[in-house]
Formats: sequence, C-alpha cells, structure tokens
Amino acid sequence: MRPDKVFLSAVSAGCLLGFGCGVSLCAMTAPWYTENAPGLVKLFGAGVFPLGLVLVVLTGADLFTATTMFTLTAVLQGRLPIRKMLLHWFLCFFGNLAGSLFVMSIIMGYGGVFDASPYKEVVISFASKKQISPQVHQIFLKAIGCNWLVCLAVFLGIQAKDLASKVIGMWWPIFAFVVLGLEHVVANMFYMSLAIWLKTPDLTVGLYIWKGMIPATIGNIIGGGMFVGVYYWYMYLFDEDPVKIDGVEYQGPHVDSHMHMHFLANRNKSTVTDEESRIESAPVSVPASVLAK
Repeated sequence: MRPDKVFLSAVSAGCLLGFGCGVSLCAMTAPWYTENAPGLVKLFGAGVFPLGLVLVVLTGADLFTATTMFTLTAVLQGRLPIRKMLLHWFLCFFGNLAGSLFVMSIIMGYGGVFDASPYKEVVISFASKKQISPQVHQIFLKAIGCNWLVCLAVFLGIQAKDLASKVIGMWWPIFAFVVLGLEHVVANMFYMSLAIWLKTPDLTVGLYIWKGMIPATIGNIIGGGMFVGVYYWYMYLFDEDPVKIDGVEYQGPHVDSHMHMHFLANRNKSTVTDEESRIESAPVSVPASVLAK
C-alpha cells in the first residue's frame, strides 16, 4: 500500500479506536459502583471497549499495535524489508496519533462530551491511575501483556469466516486486557490527551511522552511482535511446507540480501488472487457436438 494510504488508514484506525475509548469511559461513569464495586465498573468499560478494535479490523484500518505482528512476521518470512517495516510503523504510529487527537479534540473536546460532572471526574481519575501512579517499568510490562492479547484478538479475528465469529473471537482478548488495566499505546493517545484537555493535575504532555508513550510503545512492540508474531511464525511457518492457496503453492514477493523486492522466477501468475487460482484449476468441459465438428 502507498505511504499516503497507509497514513490515512492509520488515521481512520485512531479515530475508530477513539470512539471505543469514549464509549468505555461513559460506561465506567458510575460513582456508586466505583466506590462500592470497582471490579464491576471495570466489567462495564471492558464490555464495550472492544467496539473500537472490531471496527478497526472489519474496516481494514491500520492500527500500530496490530501491525507489529503482521510486519515482523512478513520480515521473518522474507516478504518485507526491514526499512519498509519501520516506515510502516512510523506512518501507523503518527496516523493513529492524528486520528486519536482529532476525535478527542473535535468530537469529544469541543463537543463537550466529558465536560459535565461526573464524566469529567471519571476521566481525570482514570488517567491519574493509569499515568501518574504507576512506575515506568510497570507501564512497560503491562504494555507487553496488552499487545499480546490485542494481537491474539486480531489473530483470532482473521481466522474466522463469518462476521459473528470474527466479532466474538476478537471481543474476549480485548475484554481481558481492559479488565486487567493493561497499557495500549494507541488507546492511551486518546485517554491521556483527553485528560490533559480536561486539565488533570500533574499530567503534562512531557510526562505522558516519557513515562507513558515511550515505555508503552516499546512494550507493545515486544508483546505483539515477539509473543505473537515471532511465536506463531516459528510454530507454523518456519521450516514448514510452503503455504498453499486452493492447492496452489503461494510464492509472493521475496526480499534478497540487499533488501530489494523481486519475484521468484518460477512464480505462477495465476496465484495473484484466490479467484484466479480457482479459475485456472477448474476443468474445462467441451460439448461433444463441438468435438464432432
């Protein structure tokens, strides 16, 4: 995909995930339950948060945390140069940031969605517990666990064939990471920027970047790239028989030692799409009347 399209796709992902974050904050706005049943409040928020990721995956938008799994697997499989992987990460990260900031400021901020009490207090309390109270190493470790679950959710979603199965497969791992309070760098782009917008005490842009964004980004890369991407590449692709699509061996673009893309000399042109391979493999029947002529 062209860089401009990757960036726009990432902006879309940031926007869609931002809507999920906003819905989750609204669901957790229950002062009595917060005081008397905090675990139940987490269930409320976690139950609706997966909306954002489901929209991202079903629309094909590019989420930075999920792309760490896909691109690292492609690099290990020899399908993508490292420099293109890093470019993709860069575009996705800042595209997600742009989308998150757009929804936060234009829709939620100027729209006044969280201006009134008790919604404003919930945002401030939530951000303080996630950003100010924890130590840097805690944010880093929770980020590893977060993207481990997020990429598992995406992995389950792409395996399913029908819409309901995709949604159900993705919902539960995302539900789990929200209940556990793990750190998702793109979700935090929305949460923390909204908290700063609402003037949360002691929370500044600089504090968020060095204490929240940087360790969460590194942790998410390790959690999704290593614990899901590298693991499943080793289990199912490394030293295994070539992948076949409709019985035809798939031989996509490979990367040589100089990181240039080239196609294998014996690549079958009919393997570009599933439909073409099905057409080529289908037997051709000729009517007997034609043969008689």
